[in-house]
Amino acid sequence: ASLEKQQYYGHPRNAFWPLMAAAHDFELQQYTLNIEALKQHKIAVWDVLAGCERKGSLDSAIIKGSEVINPLPEFLNAHPSIHTIGLNGGAAAQLFKRHCLNLLQDERKVFNLPSTSPAHASMTFTQKCIAWQALFSH
Repeated sequence: ASLEKQQYYGHPRNAFWPLMAAAHDFELQQYTLNIEALKQHKIAVWDVLAGCERKGSLDSAIIKGSEVINPLPEFLNAHPSIHTIGLNGGAAAQLFKRHCLNLLQDERKVFNLPSTSPAHASMTFTQKCIAWQALFSH
């Protein structure tokens, strides 16, 4: 759904946008307005991968070796005020650890967070909100 819409977290049951709205006290609106709300709260959304091959929509279906990494060091150098990085789910954490962690040259905090995907149904929305609050309290 996200790829079709060309929007981060475009699946209607993904908890990312409702979670951001709850954490930062803004109303969910059109995608571009939600992006603006994140910018106002100094939150950037960035994929670990610029591209990959996968069968299906799950991150667990990414074909190892097909990953094309986004230029994270360049992004962080261009935005030196970023001091905290949150990784949305286990696949993002694994990819970040494998491809990006060794590229960090500073003391930024990195949080492995529960996935906001509807496929990660073992946690309630409230439990995910509590876990994500650690990211925003730093």
